This record gives sequence, structure tokens and C-alpha cells, in this order.
Amino acid sequence: MSSKKYFLTIVVFLAIFTRFFGLKWGDGHFFHPDENNMASSLSQLKLSDLNPRFFAYGQFPLYLGFFTLKFLGLDNDFANSVFILRFYSALFSLLSLYFFYKIYPNLKFIILLIFTPGLIQLAHFGTTESLLILTFAINLYLAKLMLNKLKLKYFLWASVVSAVALATKLSGIIFTGPILLVLLFQNFYLILPFLILTLLLAVLFSPYSLILWPDFLSSMKYETGVASGQLPVFYTQQFADTWPYIFQLTKIFPYTNGLPVIIFSLFSLKNIKKIFSNKLNLIVALSSLVYFLYFGQLYVKWTRFMSPLFFLLPLLSLPLLKKFPKLIFLAILPGILFFANYFLPDTRVQASDFILKNIPQNSIILSESGNVVNLPLSGNFQVTNYDFYNYDPTLLEPLINNSEYILVPSRRVFKNYDLPYHRDLFSGKLPFQLWHTFSPLPDFLLNGENAEETWTVFDRPTIRLYQHDSHH
Repeated sequence: MSSKKYFLTIVVFLAIFTRFFGLKWGDGHFFHPDENNMASSLSQLKLSDLNPRFFAYGQFPLYLGFFTLKFLGLDNDFANSVFILRFYSALFSLLSLYFFYKIYPNLKFIILLIFTPGLIQLAHFGTTESLLILTFAINLYLAKLMLNKLKLKYFLWASVVSAVALATKLSGIIFTGPILLVLLFQNFYLILPFLILTLLLAVLFSPYSLILWPDFLSSMKYETGVASGQLPVFYTQQFADTWPYIFQLTKIFPYTNGLPVIIFSLFSLKNIKKIFSNKLNLIVALSSLVYFLYFGQLYVKWTRFMSPLFFLLPLLSLPLLKKFPKLIFLAILPGILFFANYFLPDTRVQASDFILKNIPQNSIILSESGNVVNLPLSGNFQVTNYDFYNYDPTLLEPLINNSEYILVPSRRVFKNYDLPYHRDLFSGKLPFQLWHTFSPLPDFLLNGENAEETWTVFDRPTIRLYQHDSHH
């Protein structure tokens, strides 16, 4: 085997390994609320009843998982539903690496994508992001082919892929961008047929969005209200008074792409005109810019909203890495550190095991509720999961006075609400001392708890356990 083929084999192995290893994260528990919502919908599907009863997303990924389980002869129970969704996320992430390579055939680029922390994370979530990234990558590749020659099969495939995006999530319509730009360059009159065919196929892939139009519309109104900030909910409080675009540049990309890639990409900005001097690069740039400008200005600025753009910074890093190739080892270090978390027990399971072994049965524990799954505590403990989103000090004070231990299960509340309770707990004013902290491996030179909260709270929360002074 030649050295080039040997190196390529290693790259392929790393791509597969980083996507599929660790799909059982959570150690038998399911902590991701969006994943759980999709799995709940999938698990109640029947061949005689394909109504999803859930319209935050389209039916395509649900049907894909459901019919795959049926083909394999497996029940679509909740656990199997979660794992089939995770399997497809990993597969879609792997396929997106292939299509990004077909767009820009540079092995350094693919190595950077393999070890992009945000892409690794999303490959392990049974949600829609990896599929949407794949549809964007395929449409960019089809745009590259159509620039050379506008063939009917490219046009048809673009309609199918765009329909999948739309049948996965309504906002997936934005991934038609690369195709629309090509058609502007090549044949303006094909734009309307493309959009009509895409819409018809989307209805075929997600039929209940039309069959139960009032339910779909109601769900979209709710999701739009949350996204725009017109409908305030407790799990979007972190975005209050945040700056559009600045938030993403400071609270998302440094974590999802790693600081080295951020820094290396900045060196390429001086050659930005050269980088986007041909039509393909212009299509990539314009499609990405439209995406960033739209999603960046929304009130909610979740990490997953930026995921289709995670490939851009590695792409912009290539000129510097071509000049200084050894810097690639520094560039992939954040991804290696992130991926290493899948070799360790979940922090919530670590905390639960510690509590079971070190805290007497029937002990009184004060914890926090919220849009996360409560700590999977086995044993006989008196646990109160207080709702800090409806903070009432008169109700909280007796709970504190009666508690022997306090759990802070993630950063979700104390990073979003400046409450006297957390200030007093962390400063030592309350009669509790920090006993143990259960932390994931740290982000490279960054504190993950300072990122947009979904970067850590679903799969890698830091958990703090406090003990009453009387137990010292």
C-alpha cells in the first residue's frame, strides 16, 4: 500500500470512528430534550397510523428511523428510536464529510472537519442538524457540478435534496440557496419549476404537515414566537440583551470550531477577494452569508442554528496551514479533547454513583428543575427539584433550611438568572460547602460553561455537590 493510500485509510477510519464511537453516551439515560421529543414521536408511529403528533420538525427523519427499525425487525420503542436517530445523525455527518471533500478535495480540510468539535457533538445527537448540514453540503456539490454543465439529473437531485431539507425542518428551505444562485447564473427560467418540484416532493416526504395543516401551523406559530423572542420561555433567557452576530462569534464558534481554527482563519481574511474569486466560492460565500445574516439576527441563538456554517472556518484556515502544515496538530487538538469525553462516564452518572456511595439513604437533597432531565439518582433520597424559573424566596428558604445537600446540576439557571440563592451559595454565605465537582474534559483554553448553554447542558454538564456544614 502506497503512503498516500495508507494516509487516506487512516483519515477514513478517523472519520468513521469519531462519528460512531460513543453513540450510547448517557450510559443508558437520555438527557437531550429535542432528541427525546423526536424519539417519543417516532416510538408511537404504527404502519396503520403514521401521524407524528409532533410538528416542530418534519416527518422525513421520523419516517426514516421508523421504517429502518421495521426493516431490521426491531420494535420502535423509545430506546431503539433514540439510537436509530443517533445512528442516522452519525451517518449523515460522515456523508457530509464526503461531499465537502468533493467540493474542496483537500485532505487537510477534511481532517479539520473530522476534528471539528461541533460536528462531532451533533453526530452524536439524534436530532436534525446532521441531516440539514448534509443537504447543504450536497446542494453545494450539485451547484459545483451545475456550474460546469446544467444537466437534468443534477436539477432533479437538487429538488430531491432540497425537499428532504424542507421535509426535515421548515427553515430547511434556506438550503435551496446554492441551487437558486446557480440557476440565476445558468438558466433563470428553471427557478420556478425547481421550487415547485421541491415543494411537491417535500409534501410527499412530510405529508402530515399538509394533512393536519392546522396542527402544523399552530406548532410553527409557537416555534416562530420562541425564535423571535415574542413568546418568552424560561429556556431562552440566556439570549436576553444579547447582540446579534456578536453572540455567535464569541459564544459559539470559538467552542464549536476551537480557538486555533478561529485564529488561523483570521489570517485568511486579508486574501478574502482571492478566496472567493470564482463562481463556486462566490456561491459558497453568498449562501453562507445569507444563512448567517438570517439566523444570526434571531432572538434565540442556539449553537445548532450555526451548525451548517461550521465548515467555513476550517476552509478559511487552509491557506495558513498550507504555509505552516505542522499547525494542523494544534488545529485538531480541541476536537481530540472534545471526542475524548466519549471514553468517560457521563458526568450525571458519575455524580449519581458518588451520591449513592457517599450520602446516607433518606438524606434531603435540594436540586434544580428545568428543561433538562433530572439527575438519575438511584437509592432512597428525598430530592426536591425546585423550579428556579419561578423563583420565590419565601418558598425556597424553608427548603434550604431543611436540606442536607444541594445539587447544582448544570449552569443553566445560575448563568441566566442573577439570583441571591446562587450568589450566596457560591460565596459561602449559605451554610454549605462545595464538596465535589463532576466535570467533563475542558474545552481547549476555554470554559465551556461560558458558551451558549446547549454546548454543555445536554451532554456534558458540570455538576456541583454541596454539603451542609453540619456534615463536615
